[in-house]
Amino acid sequence: MDQDSHCTAERELLEAVSRITTSSTTSPSDEEENEPKAEISCQVRKENPEKDDTQDSSATLSPNSSMTTKELQEYWRNEKRQCKQIKLLFEIPSTRIVEHHLSKYVMYKIIILQTGSFDSNKSIIERRYSDFEKLHRNLLEEFSEELEDVTFPKKTLTGNFTEEIINERKLAFKDYLRLLYSMKYIRRSKKFIDFLTRPELQEAYGCLRGGQYTKALEILLEVIGLQERLTRGNPVAIVPTLCAIVVCHKDLENPASAFEYGEKALSRLCVHTSHRYYMPLLETMIALAYELGKDFLSLQEKLEEWKTKKDPVRVFTLKELAVREYVR
Repeated sequence: MDQDSHCTAERELLEAVSRITTSSTTSPSDEEENEPKAEISCQVRKENPEKDDTQDSSATLSPNSSMTTKELQEYWRNEKRQCKQIKLLFEIPSTRIVEHHLSKYVMYKIIILQTGSFDSNKSIIERRYSDFEKLHRNLLEEFSEELEDVTFPKKTLTGNFTEEIINERKLAFKDYLRLLYSMKYIRRSKKFIDFLTRPELQEAYGCLRGGQYTKALEILLEVIGLQERLTRGNPVAIVPTLCAIVVCHKDLENPASAFEYGEKALSRLCVHTSHRYYMPLLETMIALAYELGKDFLSLQEKLEEWKTKKDPVRVFTLKELAVREYVR
């Protein structure tokens, strides 16, 4: 091999090594690279949430260049959490028979646990047979193929309140929930999430509309953890609940707690500034920051920036938006 050929080969080798080194230090691992993409593609293919309740149609996955360092850190923290799959376990340890006027039914106590967590992370709800039946009927409309081989416990004309039938259904419903949760598209579907959270949220918002802020706050704080775990791939979905908690704390004269939950909601909207809650939340946060002696100028700048980009339209206050949620 002559000298020129030798130099050329050596130079090509050095360039190849450089490319490999650069790639290994800057590229994410296969697992990190593929997991978020799977999360996003699943949402696009199988979910069709309402535009206002989820995300701005013009929003991208890139953080806004005008975000502060703290907001950027919170944004990437949320993005990182989205990539981690949370596994939930379902247990039905007990039941109770309810007699109400002319009706009689069995309530099944459902405990939802996060694997590897302490008892503080568990959620407890109650559902009756007709609730499970409605869920199954609704899921069949969208996931008939996935549920083709799933057997749902049928109603019986007699014996529905015998210990034997109740115990059989406890086991059947536990297996049913576990099976549904094991199916990626179903566990992310609005119908499945609504089954586990909507009754409690409806009760909470009913209390909020009635001025029972303490009771509403108690329920909202119970359900927010479960709602967050169920909607991990879509953090914007829990913004209405976070804002309802802000409203309750504010009306109960707990401005510090209201501001804390407002920051959590705002961090989820940093790239979704067309969301219907964005401007009302900013206005509330400015008022809270002023009351608490915090810096509100950056929030004020965001509000002014938003106003210059949007056509002047009637905007509800945060409380007015909250009381309109879950109105039957």
